[in-house]
Amino acid sequence: MATIELRNLVKSYGKVDVIHGIDLQVADGEFVVFVGPSGCGKSTTLRMIAGLEEVSGGQILIGGDVVNELDPKSRNIAMVFQNYAIYPHLTVRQNIAFGLYTSRLDKAAKAARVEEAGRALELTHLLDRRPSALSGGQRQRVAIGRAMVRSPVAFLFDEPLSNLDAQLRSQMRIEIKALHQRLGTTIAYVTHDQVEAMTMADRIVVMKDGHILQQGAPMQIYDSPVDVFTARFIGTPSMNILPVTEAGGVLTPAGQGAALLAGIRPHALRIGADGQAAVQLSGAVTAVEPLGPETLVHFRAADRALIATAPAHMVPQIGSTVTATAAPGAVHLFDAASERAVGRR
Repeated sequence: MATIELRNLVKSYGKVDVIHGIDLQVADGEFVVFVGPSGCGKSTTLRMIAGLEEVSGGQILIGGDVVNELDPKSRNIAMVFQNYAIYPHLTVRQNIAFGLYTSRLDKAAKAARVEEAGRALELTHLLDRRPSALSGGQRQRVAIGRAMVRSPVAFLFDEPLSNLDAQLRSQMRIEIKALHQRLGTTIAYVTHDQVEAMTMADRIVVMKDGHILQQGAPMQIYDSPVDVFTARFIGTPSMNILPVTEAGGVLTPAGQGAALLAGIRPHALRIGADGQAAVQLSGAVTAVEPLGPETLVHFRAADRALIATAPAHMVPQIGSTVTATAAPGAVHLFDAASERAVGRR
């Protein structure tokens, strides 16, 4: 296992910088997830760590050693890609063994490693099948097994679950997290799916436009986002944002040009709730999403499309007026000009 460190890392294409001098330290055995929208630079960062993209400036250290000039195979790391990259004409056993193609291990040792990886990933009964006979999740496990047999000091995952359906993604999230807990290997993982980030990471790194906006434990970022972008990107459904004014500790919806923005997560904006409120919003219902344990209610208030939560069996009629309240402490405040967090109410 090993640490990964980025020091003032820069990536440029011609005169255009796409990674702007980022700094990051990944501890030995840590599971770090890079998250952000498409084009934010997260995959480019991962590919530079792997040696698949040339570094334009700064340093990458793996296990304390600068690896900028090392080719990918000399970095002793393994990368799992979005498209599996397994060979259709080879069996599962042969695909996993391909990860040891350049190894100096003898035949028996290689076979033992393949069997070990097969057991760890519950692929033993599939070792003699070809990829065409496997499900998407099983193919992804084959790709992970091929990386595992090399015993790398770190794993790099580049959106490995994006080609799977929702049920398989959920299953594979659990499997990859369990694999990390068994192996204890350093993992750097890239996704645009904030649910993957929240459920899998020891630490999330939020990126936008080649910059790191915030990093921290999943619930730390969820509870204390540093800016509007992070607040809206982390959390499902996305946080409600609307302009407000504050007078005497009371928040009131305002028009454009207000100095403050209020951020309220849909699960904190409740319909039918009793008690003291930090803010109260009323408007016409535009859509309803019954989810079983609760109902998401879409409505318009303060000239904004907002989402609130109602009890399971409360299903307001489309067009009816509802009133939603947020309890004290549930409202995040942001400066409207900079969109940086300035407190909670």
